[in-house]
Amino acid sequence: MRENKFLAIYDDIVEQIQSGKIKPNTKLPSENELAEQFGTSRETVRKALNLLSQNGYIQKIKGKGSFTLDVGKFDFPVSGLISFKELAEKMGKPWKTIVYELESGKPDGFIQKQLNITSKDQVWKLVRARELENERIILDKDFLLQSVVPSMTREICEGSLYEYLEGSLGLKISFAKKEISVDEPTEEDYRYLDLKDYKHIVVVKNYVYLEDASLFQYTESRHRLDKFLFVDFARRGH
Repeated sequence: MRENKFLAIYDDIVEQIQSGKIKPNTKLPSENELAEQFGTSRETVRKALNLLSQNGYIQKIKGKGSFTLDVGKFDFPVSGLISFKELAEKMGKPWKTIVYELESGKPDGFIQKQLNITSKDQVWKLVRARELENERIILDKDFLLQSVVPSMTREICEGSLYEYLEGSLGLKISFAKKEISVDEPTEEDYRYLDLKDYKHIVVVKNYVYLEDASLFQYTESRHRLDKFLFVDFARRGH
């Protein structure tokens, strides 16, 4: 039983964080206070705190203590190129992708401009909602050059598009330029997302390039405002 004591402490604190008894950005009692509270050693408390930190419930700040994080938001890496499937699996949350549209055709004027192509080019248009914990919280609208991606199926699009592009087609995806804005939701957003009463939506525009620096994909990812914390790490240049 003694071996599992730290898990009991972990479960107790997780339950308090998830139920809202402990609010986000709350400083937890010190290791000594927690050891006294749970009738155990500091070493056991430290194990529980380490597990809480690893699983994204708390942040340990040197010299200040442990602070609870907002578990209602998902960390979304701004600078990384990560698929929704990778993000969901990393968080260990139940997820699903719902494909609303998959068609190939001529690009309209807006897409021609975004992808720097002409009306003679063919593009795939893909519209998908991303569901996490039974709520549709992201609407992804992808436009890909058919000359680079000759074929696509609904089954592929319900899984990971990047797994298909890199694994099956052997494409070398190198980098993306991103633009982030906050917009009012469109009729399409209300139709395809569980927006509740939110009057704004976070839009991330991605221009995705291959290793040879050619632009082949334009994506608009439309995120429900309350669910994402956009995270980046910046270094000061010298």
